[in-house]
Amino acid sequence: MDPRTADRCEARARVVKALAHPTRIFLLEELSRGERCVCELTEMVGADVSTVSKHLAQLRSAGLVRDEKRGTMVFYHLRARCALNFLDCVETMVRSAAEEQLAAVS
Repeated sequence: MDPRTADRCEARARVVKALAHPTRIFLLEELSRGERCVCELTEMVGADVSTVSKHLAQLRSAGLVRDEKRGTMVFYHLRARCALNFLDCVETMVRSAAEEQLAAVS
């Protein structure tokens, strides 16, 4: 693999890794509905602020969300709407696999 291809694959892997947690997927889905402050997201997730902030930092580092500080509050916005298309594809694959398994035992 040449260095340019390796860099491209590594960058893609960072994004996929950022998506590889149920809480982060939930956060993306919520942010697709509009901006949210960390306090709202913390309440929705049901975890402490530190944990939610770490998840948001991973999403931000991967370029999936962006943040904006307003006074003492931090608001997050979905930056990469296309990530939702990827998650839709994953859901289609999961449903298809479940249907195949159901058909195999029927």
